[in-house]
Amino acid sequence: MPALDFATLTANAHEDWTLFAVHFQDRAGAGGLRRQWLQAHLEWVAQHADAVRVAGSLRHEPEGTPVGGLWVVRAPNKAAVEALIATDPFTTCGLRAGWDIHYWSKALPQPVSF
Repeated sequence: MPALDFATLTANAHEDWTLFAVHFQDRAGAGGLRRQWLQAHLEWVAQHADAVRVAGSLRHEPEGTPVGGLWVVRAPNKAAVEALIATDPFTTCGLRAGWDIHYWSKALPQPVSF
């Protein structure tokens, strides 16, 4: 394997966007609210797939009620991520207790695939 220049790989200097990891926390006991708004949220995520590159719920146990979510977002800046979050049905319905937005640097060059 050739030597990799990780500083170049993670800088995204050649792009007009940055990657962000967003960790959401749901309000405690709001599983019913999540179920009620799930379809609208999933449709919203699909409509914003150009920015929300990876999205999914987080649970303590595989079959447990979600307690939050995780996104990887491609956006020009943190303000654009905040503006995007503000329009998500899970945000507007009051499900989200809060979120953390972190700059994320993908360390390896291969495409992400599951």
